[in-house]
Amino acid sequence: MRLILLGPPARQGTSAAAGSQAPHRPALDGEMLRAAVAAGTPIGLQAKDIMASGALVPDEIVVGIISDRSTCRT
Repeated sequence: MRLILLGPPARQGTSAAAGSQAPHRPALDGEMLRAAVAAGTPIGLQAKDIMASGALVPDEIVVGIISDRSTCRT
């Protein structure tokens, strides 16, 4: 089953974290972006510049970060 939570920013992360206790159900949230920036990955650095400007990170970069996480965990 795939579950996507939509809602106000103050609730998405809390709900996603509560529902992602198993390793096969990761929470995809702002923490994922901050972790990529902190790790200094090339795509994380792209996200850093965009986040610093206050803009929304484009889907292509988010998908790249998700892809990097998937590659690292296999």
